Amino acid sequence: MAERRLQIFHAVAEHLSFTRAAEALFMTQPAVTLQIKHLEAEYGTRLFERRPGGISLTPAGELMHSYAGDILKLSREMETRLGEMTGEMRGLLRVGASASVVDFLPRALGEFNALYPQVRIRLSVANSENIENRVGAHSLDVGLLGAPAKLAGLVCRECGGDELVVICTPDYPLAALPEVTPKLLVDYEFISQEPGSGGRAMIEAWFSAQQVEPRLLKTQMELGSLEALKGMVATGLGFAIVPRVVVDKEVRLGELVAVALQPALRSTLRLIYPQDRFQSRLVATFVEFAAGMLREAAI
Repeated sequence: MAERRLQIFHAVAEHLSFTRAAEALFMTQPAVTLQIKHLEAEYGTRLFERRPGGISLTPAGELMHSYAGDILKLSREMETRLGEMTGEMRGLLRVGASASVVDFLPRALGEFNALYPQVRIRLSVANSENIENRVGAHSLDVGLLGAPAKLAGLVCRECGGDELVVICTPDYPLAALPEVTPKLLVDYEFISQEPGSGGRAMIEAWFSAQQVEPRLLKTQMELGSLEALKGMVATGLGFAIVPRVVVDKEVRLGELVAVALQPALRSTLRLIYPQDRFQSRLVATFVEFAAGMLREAAI
């Protein structure tokens, strides 16, 4: 059985959804479905029961699932150990980041790759919930989040943070203010991060702590990336709340204005990785390297 096909099966079995597995693997749903059909043909048995309300594992699927995680994990360990025997840092490093904090990563990834050119880095960007689930399922080695991890079995290491600010166009009514409060923001159009993102959860908690129900906000749109968020704010549609670091360039160029929040709100960067008995030298080295760089980048 090809390892990639086993990875696809494992993702479908974990999510019990072809759609969610495809999203986690950054594949199309038809491609995932086709690979599962090939796998079922190879073994001459059905692995999933398909119903109008969803799918479930057959007894054969349950048996395969019981082995799949261990097989994939052992395969990665073998590749890493063989690489380490040569004395070189090498192998595939799968890093995930939530959209609200991914801007902190490029420099760390670039400098790490310069130090260890034999390492192949694969970066995935999704919301916090998706990244956390994929680290928990061992389809990512390390994740960077702006919210606390909820899953058991994960190490969550804090490594700096950033101030959150309101952003808007220079001619938007909020632009002339030195700071803004939650009660003031209720009167203006809000462009929000998507549900499931750590940034959105933190912002909603900030409003709630100041006795402002998040449902009272004039939410115009929910977007899945900070780049899309900045682009929509630049049209003058409304305001958004983002880490200051992601709008440094636009503020310097005069395209957007950053306004302080009162009370202040800070994000905390967190590196998460599985709390396994085995941790490769590659993952351990990257965690230490990235944690140090993220602390330096913190405002």
